Amino acid sequence: MRHRRAVALAAVALVGLTGCEGPDPNNLETYYDDPPPTSAPVTTATTPVSPAKAAPVTTPAPDPGLLAQRALLSDADVAEEGVQPGSGEASGCLTEGVSASSRTATWRYPTGSVLRHRVAAYPERTAAQAVAAAECGGRPVSVPEQPGVELQRAWCEGRTCTVLLAKGNLVSGLTVSASTEARAVDAAKRLLPAMTAKLTAQP
Repeated sequence: MRHRRAVALAAVALVGLTGCEGPDPNNLETYYDDPPPTSAPVTTATTPVSPAKAAPVTTPAPDPGLLAQRALLSDADVAEEGVQPGSGEASGCLTEGVSASSRTATWRYPTGSVLRHRVAAYPERTAAQAVAAAECGGRPVSVPEQPGVELQRAWCEGRTCTVLLAKGNLVSGLTVSASTEARAVDAAKRLLPAMTAKLTAQP
């Protein structure tokens, strides 16, 4: 009898020890799984996109013939000279190597004197080079320096006088054949401001 009681106590004690190994109600780790590890945010490297470059805008070159026409003296520009549009060649030096883009106008004085204006376009060289290379007979004469032109020269041969003005690729040439050299020079001087204004207004 004493032996059975001892065995029963031993069994109770074993059950008690086993119960102590169960989950602890105060231990949260027993009831909850560890939280999943937080992964670092994945950043995707982006390559900055350069804005598309606009195609360069090219401005077409001005038509040499149109520029020459705009720089040519008109009837209104020479009206105070008392001249009328007409034919007739003013002799003497004008411009060499005139291209198809050049423009010419001629007027006659009541006395028979001739006034001729030509604007020559030089697409393959500068106007200053053309004027510098011009070989005109006669003697150089002095006329007022004109603002905005790159080179100017003037000559008189007998009663015919010529003035050349250069800007860009245009040469503005005025030739006056009058009854005397002095009258030819005076006419050229009077028309120089109008010539210059029209020439320097061109790009």
